[in-house]
Amino acid sequence: MAVVAGVRTPFVRSGTVFKHLSAIELGKLAVSELVHRTNLDPASVQSLIYGTVVPNVVAPNIAREVSLIPLFPKTVDAYSVSRACASANQAITNAADQIVLGHYDTIIAGGAESLSNVPILHSRGFSDALVAASRAKSIAGRVQAIAKIRPRDLIPITPAIAEPTTGESMGQSAEKMAKLNSISREEQDLFALRSHKNATAGTKDGRLTAEIGPVYVGPRYDTVVTSDNGIREDSSLEQLAALKPVFDRRYGSVTAGNASPLTDGGSAVLLMREDVAKARGYHPIGYIRSYAYAALDPGEQLLQAPVLAAPVALQRAGLTLKEMDLVEMHEAFAAQVLSNIAGLASDEWAKRAGFDHATGVIDRERLNVMGGSLSIGHPFGATGARILTTLCNELGRRNAQFGLMTVCAAGALGHAMVVERA
Repeated sequence: MAVVAGVRTPFVRSGTVFKHLSAIELGKLAVSELVHRTNLDPASVQSLIYGTVVPNVVAPNIAREVSLIPLFPKTVDAYSVSRACASANQAITNAADQIVLGHYDTIIAGGAESLSNVPILHSRGFSDALVAASRAKSIAGRVQAIAKIRPRDLIPITPAIAEPTTGESMGQSAEKMAKLNSISREEQDLFALRSHKNATAGTKDGRLTAEIGPVYVGPRYDTVVTSDNGIREDSSLEQLAALKPVFDRRYGSVTAGNASPLTDGGSAVLLMREDVAKARGYHPIGYIRSYAYAALDPGEQLLQAPVLAAPVALQRAGLTLKEMDLVEMHEAFAAQVLSNIAGLASDEWAKRAGFDHATGVIDRERLNVMGGSLSIGHPFGATGARILTTLCNELGRRNAQFGLMTVCAAGALGHAMVVERA
């Protein structure tokens, strides 16, 4: 199953240049850019599968909205998926399955997120009053319903990045993982600094920006965004060390500097059956060799499930970690990445995944060689497609053969995929 190409918008910090763009608009921009870059016949696209984490309550099926851009016929099948931070990965593997099953031969998959535009909810008391007022049959009844609203009912409710089952935020979970796995503040800051340095290098030499489609920002469209704005070229260990812990202010080690920022962006990849891609003159950037998903108790180590998914994906590919020329690991938090690295080297975690011995030790020189979510940013629904595109492209540049990618996700879910250079 061929990965023909991938593209994305710039990933920008929420509340900045994309604050007036919805996830739907960002998705349309990414998909349109992909079609134009590949000179793809829009009529050949049979399905569009798209992921998002915080859906638009007015238009919850983001995939269908994206598929309705003028480029495509209205008959394109389209549906949305959600697997928290691995939503784009779910979209991609769903597409791969459909192609392998022979149902389709050309699918666009990816995801988008606008964390600048999350829905703000009313309190239950305010909602109940509005519903009662709408059902009232007289003006007096409406007034009576509205009169029940109290000042506390006017306080808006914003979605929290927290586990419904435990109440723990992502950051609190990362703090827990840092403590359980004895990961120091200095280790986290050093890893975050490495991410920014690698992303800076990848931006300057054009490897990262080659994957980005420019976005002209309204209303005048005189501002063009061509690169990620969260990468800190001038970041230093001293600056990172000066930041205060956010989630455990007294004993914590997770800061704004060693955690991924809230981000807006969209991404898309073009997937085809291999013979169809070659018949149309495409040179795929990679092939999906295998993938796996895993889960564990959210009350344990929330972001550790990739450690359970990776050995399964490697086994299904008939390969080992040592044979991976590159590894791309989603960087939700530096503490999470370092915990995942330690988990892959642990016999105990391997046994939990059903294996006798540890998956192996990751060669840091092969890990996230152009940075990751700590520096590039993390629009929840878009990250998975960004990582797959980067991995396939870098394998090609290095004339390397195999790559492993992993993504942790809320709900204590994990994803792993093995790709092979075309």
